[in-house]
Amino acid sequence: MRTFLVVGSQAATAPFNLNGLPSAGRMDVLCRCVGQALCISHGVRRDTRLYLLLLGPPNPPKALHIRGDRVRYLGPDERNIAGLIRRALDDDADDSWRMSTPGVFVARRDLAGLLDELSIPVMYLHEAGVDIRDADVPGDCLWTLGDHGGLPPICRDVVESRAEKTVALSPLSLQADQCITLVHNELDRRQQ
Repeated sequence: MRTFLVVGSQAATAPFNLNGLPSAGRMDVLCRCVGQALCISHGVRRDTRLYLLLLGPPNPPKALHIRGDRVRYLGPDERNIAGLIRRALDDDADDSWRMSTPGVFVARRDLAGLLDELSIPVMYLHEAGVDIRDADVPGDCLWTLGDHGGLPPICRDVVESRAEKTVALSPLSLQADQCITLVHNELDRRQQ
């Protein structure tokens, strides 16, 4: 199972206007990440799960978990994905995962709690890391990255302290959704 975690440093933690995704803490960036993580031509990657950690107002933190093997009603466009996220944020989040729509779950989690729960090796995606083509990575790990602003300092400290490796995809700073696409490409070629 491929697992990604994207930290939305300003992402809204309550329902938002579908016509204003950038003003919902750059929810557009997170929607593109969902699309790149889970959507393939005419289907969904069943071997992939994605976590979104939302840290924006008004009620942070909240975590969403989208399972490729169980998700339904997922289209590749930002508005469709935003609708699924918004629906999840309609639910009252507490310590247990609640399903809002098939394959989409919401809970109240902070970064440390989420990493503890997942309990798999953490790979931190950052341009200062080891080139992915030279990196020996386990088949089952958590690919962790930030949104358009990278990881906030407090989150970066948590991730760096738990990361098994820091892995680079390019010497340039790439967009989060591009990073997910490149990780999938590399793992597809390795067939992991």
